[in-house]
Amino acid sequence: MTTTGPRFSLVVQDDLRRVEQQIKGIVQQTAPRAISPMLAHALEVPGKRVRPTLTLLASRFGHGVSDDVVLMASAVELLHLATLLHDDTVDAASTRRGRATLNAVWGPHVAVLVGDYLFAASATQVCDTKDIRVIRRFAQTIMDLSSGQILEQVHLYDSAVQRLQYVERISAKTASLFATALESGALLGRAEEATVQALASYGWNLGMAFQVIDDILDFDGDAEELGKPVGEDLANGVLTLPAIMLLERYPESDLIRAYFSDRSRKDCLAGALKIVRESGIIQESYVEAMAFRDKALRSLEELPDNAERDALQEIASFVVKRKR
Repeated sequence: MTTTGPRFSLVVQDDLRRVEQQIKGIVQQTAPRAISPMLAHALEVPGKRVRPTLTLLASRFGHGVSDDVVLMASAVELLHLATLLHDDTVDAASTRRGRATLNAVWGPHVAVLVGDYLFAASATQVCDTKDIRVIRRFAQTIMDLSSGQILEQVHLYDSAVQRLQYVERISAKTASLFATALESGALLGRAEEATVQALASYGWNLGMAFQVIDDILDFDGDAEELGKPVGEDLANGVLTLPAIMLLERYPESDLIRAYFSDRSRKDCLAGALKIVRESGIIQESYVEAMAFRDKALRSLEELPDNAERDALQEIASFVVKRKR
């Protein structure tokens, strides 16, 4: 793991180092030696550490970063990494961010079990805070994440998925963890209840924007920057916002339906990707992401004008401008 990162993380850079050390301890101090290489591989996934940064920033709207806040920020990142392992295994993904997945190196059974280990490790960290409201919120988030993944699997290769179903799925699968990262940080920082709610609202809308951008990049990103093939979601039968917009706009078009009915029809898949890129749907999808971003920013309006709020505003900008 690395402590370098984007400018918004500089506000809590020293505390992020504490989080990194806390996570490394999972491998170095508590994990059985036999699984240490697998855990090390999982924990070395390159990333911006957005979620633990959010937890640390939220705590500073109260009394600041305590040992419990560091535990919570570590738990949030461990939970996120666990979900990545399970996602990669379910999708049979061979690479993530340009690296071989645990699934590709050690096989799906090991990858699932390592993901389970990280789930348990994250829960242990949260329990150590001894804050029952935070523990309950975290448990609910694990349920949300699981339900979001289940919803995705239930509707694989289902061209009848509607926009409201998509919103429900990404709310559970992505936005719930963003909201919890901020809410728990604020609670452990002993912020006022109005501040806790404002930060949770910011987190949910930020998470929604984050996932919509992810889904746009799956159609319009660069495979090298993404670290995975473009069009992978649709190829795997997952309808995301751009594909749903395509079906809404061209109900007579059978490209997606034809591919879902016969996965050997790669020409139909390529045709659907081409239409999405050339029809204005990408731009309309960005409008949807920006709307969530704007709602997130409005949630911050009643908070103090300080370096932490500036960092949260910068994160919102980063989320909608990123390329991976």
